Amino acid sequence: MMNKLAQEIHENAKAKGFYEGEKNTGELLCLIHSEVSEALEADRKNSHARWEYFDRINKYTEDKLTHLGYEKKDQFNLAFERTIKNTFEDELADVVIRVLDLCAFKGIDIESHIKAKMRYNASRPHKHGKSY
Repeated sequence: MMNKLAQEIHENAKAKGFYEGEKNTGELLCLIHSEVSEALEADRKNSHARWEYFDRINKYTEDKLTHLGYEKKDQFNLAFERTIKNTFEDELADVVIRVLDLCAFKGIDIESHIKAKMRYNASRPHKHGKSY
């Protein structure tokens, strides 16, 4: 499942022009780091997704949207931008998206690596022998 998602993410990034020039691992890792920093800032601001409001806005009738000046096709984007965009959860999603994009770019079978790492970690001592 994750490898398929990684491919979808990578294909979308290419389609949107993010791979028009040469890319390197360092650049892609820095982009992951920038998303982690954005997640930290969102959490520091206590900015979290409000799914209950997302659902409410996303279920508006077409008449209400038209009255507010939006077209029906804008409904999801309106709800997303008002309740999820730039929140801690949104930035964590960006981290995962960037990681999976890098995996697809490098041809990494991330599913197998995660399963192997989880199995290895299960065999390690409490806190992996560290104090924290």
